Amino acid sequence: MPPENSDALHQALVDQVKSNGYIQSPSVEAAFRAVPRHLFLPDVALEEVYRDKAIVTKSINGQFVSSSSQPAIMAIMLEQLQLQPGQCVMEIGAGTGYNAALMAHIVGDSGLVVTIDIDEDIVEGARAHLADAGFGRVNVVCTDGGLGYPETAPYDRIILTVNAADITPSWRSQLKPDGRLLLPLLLRGPQASVAFAPVADHMESLSVSACGFVGLRGAFAEADTVLQLHPEPGALVLHPGTTRTLAAQTIYELLQGPAQDLPLPIQVSPRMLFSGLSFWLALHEPLFGTLSASGPLAEQHVIPELFTFTGKFPSVSTGGLFVADAMSVLMRDPASIAPAEAPDAFGLSIRSFGPAAALADRLKDLIMAWDEAGRPGERQLCISAYPHAQHYPLNKSDVVIAKRWTDFVCNWS
Repeated sequence: MPPENSDALHQALVDQVKSNGYIQSPSVEAAFRAVPRHLFLPDVALEEVYRDKAIVTKSINGQFVSSSSQPAIMAIMLEQLQLQPGQCVMEIGAGTGYNAALMAHIVGDSGLVVTIDIDEDIVEGARAHLADAGFGRVNVVCTDGGLGYPETAPYDRIILTVNAADITPSWRSQLKPDGRLLLPLLLRGPQASVAFAPVADHMESLSVSACGFVGLRGAFAEADTVLQLHPEPGALVLHPGTTRTLAAQTIYELLQGPAQDLPLPIQVSPRMLFSGLSFWLALHEPLFGTLSASGPLAEQHVIPELFTFTGKFPSVSTGGLFVADAMSVLMRDPASIAPAEAPDAFGLSIRSFGPAAALADRLKDLIMAWDEAGRPGERQLCISAYPHAQHYPLNKSDVVIAKRWTDFVCNWS
């Protein structure tokens, strides 16, 4: 395809991301317009490169471990990061190098961008892409991201482009007192891109936005709680959200057995589910988990369908409550009709397997409580990050997620 066509596709994508409200500042817009994405995805067709979608670049045993993130979420996170010329930035999760190039454009020649990855092949690829795009000054390092990179610390900004369930001591110590830490934080399943700033003896969230990223790997990775329900890795999996005893074979057999449906008297949109209800359920209910099927199983209606993703890697997923011998999960009510004013809205139903009457009632009560509270989304969520076991004030409505180094105190403002 002629170069002028690639430029037209490039600028059209930036126009789309901006018109959708994700690009807001002149510096972020200038970076997106100046840095062509296709230089970081040389083996991908231009039509794919310049769609507002994530592109998987590496998988291990059926699990995605690296990608070029969706441009929209990249823009959201760069706006959250609030980069300034001359700043020193550390990125954990180098990917293709594209995000590092965008940041390098914003901080300029007087700034510094260090991007880290745990895999040598990813590091080599990112380094080559950055050099081809004219950003050879970006320092690409192969190391465990949980350790950070003390050689050029302290940093004005630290950003993760992989999800993490905790804030490691290295990230705290390598961040300047007036700096900003941005990470996709795992909140018992759902992920939120949270911008934290140091405040006295802890960190406070400045902004929160729903997201989805591959996980941090290495010595600081969250313990793997994924249950593989099918012989093919990744084809049918349960993410329990919290560490507990569930048998994969039992869950699989329940899915093959009889089910009972309970329609709910509300309608929702995919955005409400992704950025609102999923966080409400995960934070209020330790039994919450997510179930997903991908590849051929995604098209065989093996699990109740709440979210459906088509394309090269089709998948379906749902969420609900899981115990040892029963489960109640959400699904789209096939009998619901979308109202004219909200064409993407649909009714919700609860589908239960096993002796799950009490579970279904519990799930219904949680959903109706979210509805009665005004359907709060993740952007109203406030998160304080205290060093683990440190004394801190608590309100009755606070939800505490205690990790190895950090206690996350969550509440809706």
